[in-house]
Amino acid sequence: MLTIHVAEASPEIAVLVDGARLAAVGPYEDLVAVRPEARVRRWPGILTPGLLNPYAPELLEGMYHPDPREAEGFGTEPITGERAQRIFRADPARRGASARRGVQRMLAHGTVAVAGELRGRAAVDAVRRAGLAVGRRPEVLPGPPSFSPVPLVLLPRLAPGAPARFAVFDVPDPATLVRLGASTCVATVVEGRLVHRRR
Repeated sequence: MLTIHVAEASPEIAVLVDGARLAAVGPYEDLVAVRPEARVRRWPGILTPGLLNPYAPELLEGMYHPDPREAEGFGTEPITGERAQRIFRADPARRGASARRGVQRMLAHGTVAVAGELRGRAAVDAVRRAGLAVGRRPEVLPGPPSFSPVPLVLLPRLAPGAPARFAVFDVPDPATLVRLGASTCVATVVEGRLVHRRR
């Protein structure tokens, strides 16, 4: 099914998605004129190529992401350091579920690609199943591991024929995205699939 995604603050950069690829990129009015039968998804904010998070090992293997049902014992925020490793040693089966929940947190922050050497099968499988692209880790990392690293690392421009990977952030312009960070994400699309939508 053909779908046009357009964000209110960036109508000049709308995308026409056909399956897992971008069929066209351009002003919303142009895309609708060419493919009026396409379904339209409207979003607040701006549509961007999505983010590369360079901290895949730290976030997916170095942290334990509690299940909401574990909130009483573990809380709801990621657990780091030796405490996380004790949880994994006590029950190695938790690695897979934790990595999947970590990937979901990444998707909720507009991440469509990751970098860093993943050593464990659980994290590798979680990244692969989500369809995240794997890129090169920058030589200089932006700061401490974060789901919203500073500065944000945007992927290259969206182009027809490229994989349909992008994110939408509820901000009026790129400068505000840089200032407020990736927690403003309202939608993430990977390989044409809407993998995150803020409720």
